[in-house]
Amino acid sequence: MRPPLPLKLRLTLFALGDFAFNLYWQSIMLFLLFYYTDALGLAMTTAAAIYTAASIWDGIANFVAGAVTDRRRPEHGYGRVLILGSVPLGLACILTYAPLGTGLGGLTLVVIGHLLFRTAYAAINVPYLAMGARISVDSRDRAFVAGARMLFGTLAWVVVARGTVPIGMWIGGGAVAARGYLWAAVLFAVLGTAILMLVGATYREEAMPAAPAPPSVRASVASLIANRAFVTLNLAMMAMIVAVTVLNKSVLYYFKYFLDSDDAGQSALAWMGVVSAVAVPIWMLLQRLMGTRALWFVAAALCIAGLALFAAVHIDRPLAMQLFLVGMQAAIVGLHFAFWAMLPNTIEYGEQATGLRVEGAVFGAAALLQRVAIGLATAILGFGFDSAGYMANVPQSDATLAAMRWTIALVPLAALTISCGLMLLNPLGKGAHARILKGLER
Repeated sequence: MRPPLPLKLRLTLFALGDFAFNLYWQSIMLFLLFYYTDALGLAMTTAAAIYTAASIWDGIANFVAGAVTDRRRPEHGYGRVLILGSVPLGLACILTYAPLGTGLGGLTLVVIGHLLFRTAYAAINVPYLAMGARISVDSRDRAFVAGARMLFGTLAWVVVARGTVPIGMWIGGGAVAARGYLWAAVLFAVLGTAILMLVGATYREEAMPAAPAPPSVRASVASLIANRAFVTLNLAMMAMIVAVTVLNKSVLYYFKYFLDSDDAGQSALAWMGVVSAVAVPIWMLLQRLMGTRALWFVAAALCIAGLALFAAVHIDRPLAMQLFLVGMQAAIVGLHFAFWAMLPNTIEYGEQATGLRVEGAVFGAAALLQRVAIGLATAILGFGFDSAGYMANVPQSDATLAAMRWTIALVPLAALTISCGLMLLNPLGKGAHARILKGLER
């Protein structure tokens, strides 16, 4: 038998999986809507409808995956799930970016490819997230994993944001538009598959107490509904995701149509990833000083101040917009970190409150709500842009640009304000999780 890996190395190798998952996820989040409208030539309403439907389907698939994770432990362990599921996920990503045409048949295949990708992603991402609660029960280790995952995830963000177009053109021999995105997807799929196989092969979980018979799906859902920490955290997360999705998905459109600088938009996305990597350790340090819930309010306040500035001042230069987005991303990282650091702790809160310990359902339901929020945000953005009169690949009128700008500013501002009100109701203040663990031990 191989000797066990040192704890920090074991946690770090596990967190490396987020690099692979974010090669896929950031491509879908940052480029897919833009790919639909400005590469395939789909109407904004059609593209937004496909994306929204796929996000909702993704949420359902995640919840089902969570229920299965709770009720059926894999015979050869969760690491085997990552190994076996990595290849179908990579192939589905490639199919998602296959330029299959915009006629009825091609459009149908585009939708099918997107749905297959979302299904394959949920099938192995939810078990991976649940593995994070099993690799250690110590909240400090979980915070370390959350921070390390975010560092690897932001590194993947930089690779995707700055590399998608150049990589696609390089591998494709100068191919542009739809085929360039396809070649980038091929490279990301190969790299993501190799990393997930490595993570699956090296995963070892901390010894856990014998679990009782798995609860029914109805009992799991009832437990989640009665879990105030889970409910308030995830409602706040949904509001935050609406804000962040609207802002992030508008970046490429803003630089192309407001500032006439596509390359500066790709650079902005890359620098947003870089600042995320720099900001994560700072937020990790602040979390140890003030607690995770308090961190949410600090990060949200910074975001709200930035959006108020954006609404008041019209930014008409690429560099100024890049600096604004970098500053916003530094604050947004704090919100993401706070959510992922708090989510595993809602498992023990729910166990204490309801007597049931559900892990897969926690992560599956969280993923469902996240995807619903992403779909809602995409629909809002699509409706806002379409109502403004947006038409792809043509100059926009001043009135259209003004209406698009108000969608970008006011929707995130309102959503983040709502998230703070919801987080005030969350019971997981500083030191609460440690007290819960002591109570469960007794």
